[in-house]
Amino acid sequence: MHALSVPTLLHALPDPVLLADGDGYVTEANPPALELLGAGALGLHLRAVFRQPEITAALDRVARDGGAAEADILFSGENADARWRVTLHWPEGGPWVVSLRDVSEIVAAEAQRRDFVANVSHELRSPLTVLAGFIETLQGTAGADPDTRAEFLDIMAQECARMTGLVADLLSLSRVENAQRIRPRDPVSIAAVLHATIAALRPQIEATGVRVELDLPEDLPEVPGDHDQLVQVFHNLLENALKYGPSGGRVAIGCTQLSGFAGVGGAALRVRVQDWGEGVDPVFIPRLTERFFRVDKARSRESGGTGLGLAIVKHIVARHRGRMVIRSQPGEGACFDVVLPLAHAV
Repeated sequence: MHALSVPTLLHALPDPVLLADGDGYVTEANPPALELLGAGALGLHLRAVFRQPEITAALDRVARDGGAAEADILFSGENADARWRVTLHWPEGGPWVVSLRDVSEIVAAEAQRRDFVANVSHELRSPLTVLAGFIETLQGTAGADPDTRAEFLDIMAQECARMTGLVADLLSLSRVENAQRIRPRDPVSIAAVLHATIAALRPQIEATGVRVELDLPEDLPEVPGDHDQLVQVFHNLLENALKYGPSGGRVAIGCTQLSGFAGVGGAALRVRVQDWGEGVDPVFIPRLTERFFRVDKARSRESGGTGLGLAIVKHIVARHRGRMVIRSQPGEGACFDVVLPLAHAV
């Protein structure tokens, strides 16, 4: 069995790794390290390679106390900044070993988790504060007044409904995320899905006075999917159109079979939900599917929105290996296209 040389071992490692002599000057670097830090890193002192106080402090700690130390640093790339975790180790009698690992996704996920917890706490705290205030009031002399009691109980019921909707959406989002990697393959009739969606929202359609126009071609092909989740997709999209586009007076739902679509691979079915309401500024479109993002927070809460509807739609469409395209302009309404691969394209 032949012993591998140090350069050969370094070149086999997928993460950036540097070796430096006892004085801290770089003597070896594998290709990922050279790609990240540049070929000029060879021969430089580690302090000059990184030029960041976190690394300098870590180098001083290891030189003084031995062992290993870690530090997170930020590298600015062409498209985005990346956060790297640098591990410095100086074994007794050996060279400095410096390894780097891209932890951008881990840091982003942790930040997203913190934001999610903070948003949920905020969304629940508001109705709970209202409920606590009204309960305290009704426990006093105001509870003896029938009109006041009826008014307060009505508001309390609305706040309870808001919390119930939020919890239901959170559970739905959790279920979708847990099944994200499992691609649904049961044959689903989109025509049946859309008819079920409109039937479920009939009371809201009649209350808003919006005309819903459904245009379905004959012999509409089935798509591989999860029937209940696809109902939820178009329930959320139609409900969104009824909440934010009633000024246009109508909502159009149509289907078109496509021979191909970018990112889907093969033939696909496009379902379009379009309204002619107020619309939104295109600058907000990339954020519409973010959890708890609302263009008009006050209006969304008044209409019972949880800020999770489009996030749920995005995750369900992704699970079906489909795509969602959003277009909107102020005063011209909004158009949501859901593109799903057809059975023979799977």
